[in-house]
Amino acid sequence: MSAASLRRAARESVSGLPRAFWWLWTSTLVNRLGAFVATFMTLYLTLDRGYSASFAGLVVALHGLGGVISSLVAGVMTDRLGRRPTLLAAQASTAFSVALLGFMEHPAAIAAVALLVGMTSNASRPAVAAMMADIVRPEDRVRAFALNYWAINLGFAVSATAAGLIAEYSYLAGFLGEAALTLACAVLVYVKLPESRPERGGAGAAGGSGGSGGSMDKGGAEPEIGLGSVLRDGRFMGVVGLSFLISLIFTQGSVGLPVAMGSAGFSPGDYGLVIAVNGFLIVALQIPVTRLIEHRDPQKLLVVSALLAGYGFALTAFAGPVWAYALTVCVWTLAEIVNSPTQMGLVVQLSPVHGRGRYQGVYTMSWAVAALVAPLMAGFMIDRWGADWLWATTGVLGTVAAVGYWLLMRGLSEGAAEESAPAAAGGTAATPQETPLPTTSGPVGAS
Repeated sequence: MSAASLRRAARESVSGLPRAFWWLWTSTLVNRLGAFVATFMTLYLTLDRGYSASFAGLVVALHGLGGVISSLVAGVMTDRLGRRPTLLAAQASTAFSVALLGFMEHPAAIAAVALLVGMTSNASRPAVAAMMADIVRPEDRVRAFALNYWAINLGFAVSATAAGLIAEYSYLAGFLGEAALTLACAVLVYVKLPESRPERGGAGAAGGSGGSGGSMDKGGAEPEIGLGSVLRDGRFMGVVGLSFLISLIFTQGSVGLPVAMGSAGFSPGDYGLVIAVNGFLIVALQIPVTRLIEHRDPQKLLVVSALLAGYGFALTAFAGPVWAYALTVCVWTLAEIVNSPTQMGLVVQLSPVHGRGRYQGVYTMSWAVAALVAPLMAGFMIDRWGADWLWATTGVLGTVAAVGYWLLMRGLSEGAAEESAPAAAGGTAATPQETPLPTTSGPVGAS
């Protein structure tokens, strides 16, 4: 491909998105540049503090439990108070709690503050996703979510390498660095991002260019969406369950992998370099791969990504030198690149306009529950049977998730969105229908 073609592809990938999206994208990038706690918590506890893998798993699980609690609360706040206030509160409190965690000495204090960090850091996710759905047109959402995921991993690629080196000298510096950058995100949100929550009875989104996806209340009569409505939405909850399995696999990159590498004699710097491969590959491939998949059948994409994730991690059982670990990361990173924007587009498609916060909160909870279960699973298996059992389990989970996606999405990608729209009491659709999910009807690589 020529340089001119590459420039044209890059322009088409970023064109047509509203200014508010790019400020939200920037805040995501800044936030991930400071990522430290989630990536290095297990190494901090096992290598620096000398705790067992089981205790490290317990603390990281409490971090995940905090996310479970805050997902639902933040989802309701996002719908009731607005996206912007929820983001501000979440990011400011995260900065404080992360800094506090760096000074904790007693095991009970470390566990308690880790729970608090999990609650605060996870609270921003429903608001970010809901705001993105508000301000981006339906036909641009897969691309927008891919770009946001690209920003997450651009920041992660840089921070993982830098933080791995920082951790060899001072873990406290890593905690304080993350707190400072998270506080900078709060300032950016306050200064640059307007509220985007759609008004009831009016057109889709405030915020700007592109609206909220072109949806409009039917005469202002859209029923109230409560958490019960979300939990009764069978197809959506199926997606949540499959997301839990997938995230249970992916979470092992920051939970099982560092413990396994540490047990094998590798340093935090070695792990930082290996996990940075994940971020750098996503930075390099997310945009071109998204251009290839955005008009493909999402059912097939999710099935393939589940298999790549499960068996990519399973290959870790055969890794020896650092470069072999890096090769396994390449396999499951491709699964991430395909899965993330495809699944986020599906979640938004199944969410009613005025229930986006709650729907995103329940969806986010799947990742938070996985963050609770994954470290317990990893710590128990590694301590009791060894890491190979953990990697074999990921292969099984990937297979189960692939079968689940194939069964759940039969007919959905052909435009059966009305079947999956949550029903209000009495069987009425709770959301206006939006543009169907992308399928194979368009040319590969079209933007």
